[in-house]
Amino acid sequence: MRTLTLFRHAKSSWTNSGLGDFERPLSERGEKAAPRMAAHIAQQDLVPDLVLCSAARRTRDTLDLALPLWTPEPRIDFVKALYLAEVPTLLALVHDAPPDTQRLMIIGHNPGLQNFALALIGGEAPEAGPIARKFPTAAVAVINFDIPDWAAVRPGGGHLTSFMTPRQLEVA
Repeated sequence: MRTLTLFRHAKSSWTNSGLGDFERPLSERGEKAAPRMAAHIAQQDLVPDLVLCSAARRTRDTLDLALPLWTPEPRIDFVKALYLAEVPTLLALVHDAPPDTQRLMIIGHNPGLQNFALALIGGEAPEAGPIARKFPTAAVAVINFDIPDWAAVRPGGGHLTSFMTPRQLEVA
C-alpha cells in the first residue's frame, strides 16, 4: 500500500503588494493553520518518507512549520516545477518517486492539487464531493494506492481515505 498526501500551502499574505506571487509569505492565519495540520498528519501516522515541495515561499513556509512536528524528519525535495503545477506535471513527479518511498507528500498549490486529487480518485466517486466543492488552504487529502511502485499510479486508481481542512480541526 502506498500513501500520497496532498497538502495545500497554508493561507498566504497579500499585504506586501511589491512581492511577486512566488515570494508571498504566510499570513498570520496560515502560520497557525500549518502546524495544526502538521500535528494532525502526525497523529494519523501519516508522516511522509519524502516531501516534494514547491519552491514558492508559502509552500516552504508551510513545510518549515510542519517539520518540527514530524518524526522522523522526511527527505525533502524542493521542486520548482510544482509551482502552480497542473495534473500532468504532478502525475509525472509521482511516477518518478523513489521505489523505497511508501508515504509521499506533495506540498503545492491550487487549482493543481484539487484537480489532481479529483483525477486520482475519480471525480465522480461519492467521496470526491468535498474536494470538488473546495480544497482550501492548508487542507490535506490522503489517497491510498494498492500498487507495487509509484510508476503504477493512474487516474481513478486511488482511494481517498481522508480529507481534512483547518476549519474541521477547529470544530473537532
